[in-house]
Amino acid sequence: MLEAIGLTKRYDGQLALDRLTLTIEPGEVFCLLGGNGAGKTTTINLFLNFIQPTSGTVRVKGLDVVENPLETKRYLSYIPEQVMLYKNFSGLENLEYFATLAGKGHYSRENLADFLTRSGLPAQATSRRVSTYSKGMRQKVGIAIALAKEAEALLLDEPTSGLDPKASNEFSGLLEQLSDAGVAVLMATHDLFRAKESGTRFGIMKQGQLVDTMRTDEIGHADLERLYLSHMHD
Repeated sequence: MLEAIGLTKRYDGQLALDRLTLTIEPGEVFCLLGGNGAGKTTTINLFLNFIQPTSGTVRVKGLDVVENPLETKRYLSYIPEQVMLYKNFSGLENLEYFATLAGKGHYSRENLADFLTRSGLPAQATSRRVSTYSKGMRQKVGIAIALAKEAEALLLDEPTSGLDPKASNEFSGLLEQLSDAGVAVLMATHDLFRAKESGTRFGIMKQGQLVDTMRTDEIGHADLERLYLSHMHD
């Protein structure tokens, strides 16, 4: 579903991503770990075609992102660290607006409300202004947008940063639902615990290179932390 082949990105001669090769299948939750500047956000931005590669290929559902920028975006949904919504709109109104932009304007208000409640937003909050929402509630609206769009791949950049433990755990549950529905998920995160709990596979990035990958069911929490720190100290 998501594929990078020899993907390299330079900014003014500085190497940000170095020959990344990675495939994420439908239903996989791949957690990209690494420090600041490791290349995680650059990878996500290349899949979104926000930036173009210096060399290599990035594909969504077999389509080259550079050659098919609009078509590939139809399959993607993106949730950044801070979900940008219209604060004077309600959650329901935001969902209706973004679903319409994605070509899904046929949903009834009942359908839209169902997407929000499936995403974990309390029913009584759907008609409240987003300005009253917590970060976790805004993230749930982002998930509802992905559901309404019928996205086949979800790109997440530090989605649990700043969430309290309860909201972070609820977010993991939502990712599990999406995985069960066959959605391919690429999540950049610093949260090793959440990567272990949410992911099916993880990769560790350092200085633009993918230095290790493993299935999350092959390693415990403490061993994952030791492995991560060993790469960071090399």
